[in-house]
Amino acid sequence: MLHLPAGIYQQILSHCLSGLPEEACGLLGGQFATAEVFRCYPTRNVAASARVYTVDPLEHLKADRDAQACGMEIIGVFHSHTHTEAYPSETDVNQAPDPLWHYVLVSLRHPSPVLRSYRIIGGNIAEESVVLKGH
Repeated sequence: MLHLPAGIYQQILSHCLSGLPEEACGLLGGQFATAEVFRCYPTRNVAASARVYTVDPLEHLKADRDAQACGMEIIGVFHSHTHTEAYPSETDVNQAPDPLWHYVLVSLRHPSPVLRSYRIIGGNIAEESVVLKGH
């Protein structure tokens, strides 16, 4: 279960919409122990593609340092799917870097964005519920 403040939820959706027609991406800072997100780090998609994403390595480093300075960790990544549902693609599964991370996907296929979160461990995909806080 991922705990997501309403303000960060809106920040994720806004970043994903502003990235169109390409996929947008970013990192999530928080605590693994409680699965709480405290900070969103929108990043540039250096792949510059509507089908795949790559978080800018320098922005990843900056987010990691900021999270550590604030007593947090990077606990996940988010990205948009511009033409498909909010479900991890084969590419997403193959590129999943950390089994502890939360993988948040935002589908922009329909008029209203759809946000879902997953755990990807050893190639296995398990959806987890997202609890919006302060909503």
